[in-house]
Amino acid sequence: MKAFREWLRPVVYFGSNWISLTGVVLVTTAAILWIFLLPSFLRGGSGDPYIGILQFMVLPGVFFAGLGLMPLGIWWKKRHTGQLPEVFPPVDFGNARFRKLLTFVGVATVLNVVIGAQLLYSAVNHMETVSFCGETCHTVMKPEFTAYQHSPHARVACVSCHIGPGANWFVKSKISGAWQVISVTFKLYETPIPTPVRDLRPARETCEVCHWPQKFGGNRIRVISHYAEDEANTESKTVLLMRIGGGTGYEGIHGAHMGPGVEMRYAHKDYKREDIPWVEYTRNAERRVYKGEGYEADGPGNLPVRVMDCIDCHTRPSHTFELPARALDHAISEGRISRALPFVRKVGMEALQGEYATTEESEREVPAKFIRYYEQNYPEIYRTRRAEVERGAQEVLAVYSRNVFPEMKVTWGAYPNHIGHTDFAGCFRCHDERESNRDERTITMDCNTCHVMLATEEENPKVLADLGLSPE
Repeated sequence: MKAFREWLRPVVYFGSNWISLTGVVLVTTAAILWIFLLPSFLRGGSGDPYIGILQFMVLPGVFFAGLGLMPLGIWWKKRHTGQLPEVFPPVDFGNARFRKLLTFVGVATVLNVVIGAQLLYSAVNHMETVSFCGETCHTVMKPEFTAYQHSPHARVACVSCHIGPGANWFVKSKISGAWQVISVTFKLYETPIPTPVRDLRPARETCEVCHWPQKFGGNRIRVISHYAEDEANTESKTVLLMRIGGGTGYEGIHGAHMGPGVEMRYAHKDYKREDIPWVEYTRNAERRVYKGEGYEADGPGNLPVRVMDCIDCHTRPSHTFELPARALDHAISEGRISRALPFVRKVGMEALQGEYATTEESEREVPAKFIRYYEQNYPEIYRTRRAEVERGAQEVLAVYSRNVFPEMKVTWGAYPNHIGHTDFAGCFRCHDERESNRDERTITMDCNTCHVMLATEEENPKVLADLGLSPE
């Protein structure tokens, strides 16, 4: 014990400097964090990505930085100290320097407990919020954040899909994206922001946590309303029987693509995965290869190969951008824009398809165009139903503001949605009657494979009345 004290005397003497004391603060901070995170360590890690990054990156970094500063400070103090005392002060409470050091360490520890606990709790909770992802750090992601707020997943936290549980994917998605922080800071990012299809976590670890692929989907009725650009805004309806499928069979869309024993791989020429010349389909060890027109290679060659999952069809599950015609039809169908206004479909389309250099200009010109039409062509309607016209103008603007962002160069159709095939290539990226290498089978384009057309743009489809779905 005496020998230890003799060794400790010069350490305490030289350790009383601001560099070493900073190291003491960092080490005690790391120790307090370790105490708070100890239950998670004992459980083998936390499922929360931000707790994981504190455990495996922040905590070791702070701890070893503090350990490094303490000897560095002693070396610095020793080098810059003039004449040394013949006998170093004793290491006991009679030594004022030693008392000050213990007091400093004690106060720093107490403050770390209080401040660290509050900051740790607040920081982790804030980093999990949608506002942090959509507004605090990712201001350039305004288009995606706006689309997310109007999506079926608007109540699902961003980190649930974009990161998921575990520290490994936090490191991959956040730390590997450090360049994005630099890009935002110095405005080096592309406009519009590319869809991060290459960096997404596999759907089996995100989508399928909630959406059980083995759950049978069956068949579902889908009714699509469309409005003509005539004075009456004539409504027509298309009725589809969607063969969703799934479960333990191969029937339907999900069964054919994601059923038991099914694996699909494909090669793509572009990073957006829209040009797909090679497809490999395996079902219960029976393998077929389908090659697109003009593709001569026997295999994928140097093209990147991907195992198909949910995201290959559901390309915009939480960030859907609509085309103007479809978006306007939805607004009219839902009653947000009055169908009773003459030519409202035509006027709305003209306002939506105008070119506006800035968001400020669109907010001014879109509703102004809409209102001006009724002022000039239907003054009586505008006078007696002004509130209805102005509400329609604001709803047309809302359609525009959810889908077009001039500053980010996000225009109509900037982000393809490949579920279906009416607005973008979608299914037809593969379903183009390309032939198999084994027999005469093709990747069919037959409409009835995925859906049955029960009615096509009919004003009063009889099938809806038969099903009890007609409003009449």
